[in-house]
Amino acid sequence: MNFNSFKNKIENLKYAKLGGLDAQFKLAPKMRLKYDADKIRAKNPKRAAVLALFYPNKNNETCFLLTLRASYKGTHSAQISFPGGKIDKTDLSLKNTALRETFEEVGVAKSSISVIKELTDVYIPPSNFLATPFLGYVSQKPNFSLNYEVDKTIEVLLKDLLNDCNLSSTNMNTSYMSNVEVPCFKLNDYIVWGATAMMLSEIKELLK
Repeated sequence: MNFNSFKNKIENLKYAKLGGLDAQFKLAPKMRLKYDADKIRAKNPKRAAVLALFYPNKNNETCFLLTLRASYKGTHSAQISFPGGKIDKTDLSLKNTALRETFEEVGVAKSSISVIKELTDVYIPPSNFLATPFLGYVSQKPNFSLNYEVDKTIEVLLKDLLNDCNLSSTNMNTSYMSNVEVPCFKLNDYIVWGATAMMLSEIKELLK
């Protein structure tokens, strides 16, 4: 999608109805389906926020940013995700959390980002986080500057997300589960699954 076409959709996106859990659950691992709103509340999850950041590439095609997390001894080591993280006591809102974390992780100044809207919360059982995604954009490709949490940036064409041929499933082994079939997106030769795939599923439906 041409970036000018994407920007022309922004006003409609602001007021468009979200697909919510119905959209997210199309890409949810089976273990996530066990948690309804009451079970999530009972877990008293930690709060976090992430940013789905859209921008034009050098050919003025609409892209969005994913990151490959650095390897560490933890639940989300070396996974594909959006920039983001847990709320800090200095954050005035979850939107501020998403913008602050994006600057800290990939160096995009919050003053350059226009936030379009808040998306549906995603509960992440392994780490007991309730993450709020935000949809935003910048008008030109950022010069990314990565901190220690990020191994590399992944630039994905929006048209690849919208292409149903990139929907798939894969067998996963992680620190908390083994030999489990999960739905996923295959984007830029990466397997994107779990919470990030659930967020992308809602974004895909919204943009379609």
